[in-house]
Amino acid sequence: MRKNLPVTNNERTFPKEVKLISTTDLKGKIVHCNQAFIDISGFNKEELIGSPHNLVRHPDMPPAAFEVMWSHLKQGKPWMGMVKNRSKNGDFYWVDAYVTPVTEDGHVIGYESVRTSPDRKHVERAAVQRHYSLI
Repeated sequence: MRKNLPVTNNERTFPKEVKLISTTDLKGKIVHCNQAFIDISGFNKEELIGSPHNLVRHPDMPPAAFEVMWSHLKQGKPWMGMVKNRSKNGDFYWVDAYVTPVTEDGHVIGYESVRTSPDRKHVERAAVQRHYSLI
């Protein structure tokens, strides 16, 4: 069940040195997150832990992007890409995401995502590409 409000046109940004970190289980449910992720997402820790990570997925993101990500992860490979996420209040924020499998005793037990603030020129290019794909 979605716990966030309808999307807005308000962008949230965060400093380059800040890293948004979250860890999920094999099914994509959040098992850990840092304070920076809590702050930018607008959810409190209790709302995030146990929820599917796609809680912050923005509807502008093409499903194919996540299909590629999951394909890499299920093969034990990391994935990197720019993602538009959605905050609880409907605002959006862009991230450069680096997602890696978490292993224990040679077995994948979950996934960790470390996200940073992308360069503005990359955000602008992604936003324009998204706009033209809607036309």
